[in-house]
Amino acid sequence: MKNIPKIAKQDVDEALKYIDEHGVPFHNQSTKYELVSEDGKRYPPKYVVAVADHLANGTDISTERFNSVEAKSYLEGQGFTVETKQQEKFVLSITAKGVESTDERFTMDNLSLGDNYKPLDAYFQKANGDIIRRSYSKGERRNSNQTLPRIACQVFEKQLATLSVEDKENFPICKYNPNSDTIRGIFASVDDFRKHRNTIEYLTYSYGNGRQFVIYCWNIFSTIIFVQECLKRFGEPGDQFILTYREKDEKETIAEETEAAAQEELVQQFKGYRNPFSSMLIESKNLIFRGAPGTGKSYLAKEIATDIISNGYFDDYTLLTDEQKKQVEFVQFHPSYDYSDFVEGLRPKLNDDGTMSFELQDGIFKKFVARARKNYEDSQKAKEMVENEATVQESMAEFFSGIEFGVDTFKTINGSEFTITSVDDEHINISIPGNATVNKLALALDEVRKMLESGQKFEKIKDITAFFGKTFATQGYSYDFAIYKAIKAKKIKASKQKAKQEELKKYIFIIDEINRGEISKIFGELFFAIDPGYRGKAGEISTQYANLHSDPDEKFYIPENVYIIGTMNDIDRSVDSFDFAMRRRFRFVELRADERLEMLASLENEELEAEAIKRMTALNKEIADAEDLNENYQIGAAYFLKLKTLDFDQLWTDYLQPLLQEYVQGMYDEEELMSRFARAYGYQESARGDSNEVAQD
Repeated sequence: MKNIPKIAKQDVDEALKYIDEHGVPFHNQSTKYELVSEDGKRYPPKYVVAVADHLANGTDISTERFNSVEAKSYLEGQGFTVETKQQEKFVLSITAKGVESTDERFTMDNLSLGDNYKPLDAYFQKANGDIIRRSYSKGERRNSNQTLPRIACQVFEKQLATLSVEDKENFPICKYNPNSDTIRGIFASVDDFRKHRNTIEYLTYSYGNGRQFVIYCWNIFSTIIFVQECLKRFGEPGDQFILTYREKDEKETIAEETEAAAQEELVQQFKGYRNPFSSMLIESKNLIFRGAPGTGKSYLAKEIATDIISNGYFDDYTLLTDEQKKQVEFVQFHPSYDYSDFVEGLRPKLNDDGTMSFELQDGIFKKFVARARKNYEDSQKAKEMVENEATVQESMAEFFSGIEFGVDTFKTINGSEFTITSVDDEHINISIPGNATVNKLALALDEVRKMLESGQKFEKIKDITAFFGKTFATQGYSYDFAIYKAIKAKKIKASKQKAKQEELKKYIFIIDEINRGEISKIFGELFFAIDPGYRGKAGEISTQYANLHSDPDEKFYIPENVYIIGTMNDIDRSVDSFDFAMRRRFRFVELRADERLEMLASLENEELEAEAIKRMTALNKEIADAEDLNENYQIGAAYFLKLKTLDFDQLWTDYLQPLLQEYVQGMYDEEELMSRFARAYGYQESARGDSNEVAQD
């Protein structure tokens, strides 16, 4: 237990007496484990160790230096009984007259305590006993901090909607303690809300024809006053809201804090984008543009990616730096595209001896997510940790640069000799001449790095096994140990690196023609991880080839800073392959043929631009009027960008006519339709034929 302070059993005994006399502060209450004394009293293990440290060593009482598992293990080693704590459920009832909870620690004077609790259930109970539960919207999370106020909005929607603007702006929402100001206001939009409070701590409730209630909301207690005010103004005597909740465990608290920090960072960067679709992508995480051919969906996707990555400075992809372009990836789906292309799969490999084998390789999306994930995780690290990692990196680089590959010999603890043949970004490649079975091995560079960064003293192989949370040592640990000892023995005096904390960046993955691939097979189990509600470690999954990873327990997740844009043609025959499980994870935006006409400004000829718009408009009207066609078959402006190198007649014969012929193929009036389209477009076949004849003469 590397982080447990130097204390003895008698110090723990004294700590229990101290706690009996002084009690346990609320924020130090245990969420997972309890030390049970001989007389049946129960104590939080982390706080017991912290108090023992205070009494023995004079330190401040702090539980930040070690975790609950370490405290549990230490106390059990000293002969104390530590049990897993049973999660107690609490019931809070809200009436017009008051608020009561079965949790004796609850008080209306400190609603910030709601940060420590997780909602389990919420509902409205009428005076006659009838119960109304939340009618969840599509994609809305169940039993979140927002469920209770959303039920209040649902039950009293009509009454809230008819309030005057002044009444809405003065509607009480939250008062955290007697000395704080009351947070007020029911707003009509997020923008209106942010004029009063620039924060991510809000909920939106949609009703009517696109209208909204936007109110402040953070933890499960933050809207109690709002809910009670609804009862006071609109409820009947005996009406009440019921909230059931429990304490959060340590993991839930850490995860929420991390997510909140990331979201705040992202929200602060929402400002100033050039394209209105950019903010839509930030809010939704996953966006699909659908529409007629040539509406510029792919072009728009790159514009949005550029807009976001440049933070609104420009939307021309070519202006991005090489480093910025690493934040964008582009792929086009097709019928033969599969999971191994996208996520991971076995690929053939030519061995040094000329034989063939297969090795597991990451697909394009997994590689992309790895870049984003590294940035996300690095951005969450404290400055001290970043500096330590940089120092270790320098030490390792100096060590490897000071050895002769394939010549300098190292020994394992068992006397097995080996040489380091090469080092790359991921592996330390070694040769083991004395091993007849396995004479070559690729060690994970990351494992040695983590050992050095930890500051822990490794004395034997089982120390490494415990460090990586394994039951048994892997084949490479003995060699990791030897290299670790060799680096430590060098006593390299690396200068302490002053490192800047990593800036959180956004990464945008564009999937063109997303509906042309078999979505469920391509994404596999990732359909869960891409869900906006399950980004981060909450959506961790095991991939299909997890058993072939160096660490079979390795989990894959998509961090908060990854955004996905898809494009699809409404008329594509493969559109039906887009299954419903995936559909509900994307926000769909339809682009009409007459949208995005601004693209034509790139023709840099106003007369040509005007003529293109005129012809496109006339042609699309004729297409829409055709009996078996509709607006989904209209022609978008992107086709007319070809006028940079073609004339109007060439555009018709080489591009538009073949496309339209495919649309009308098999219709009884096929020839008549094509003639109508040609006339509307302005293509005069006879005139073109005459000119050709003259040329031939």
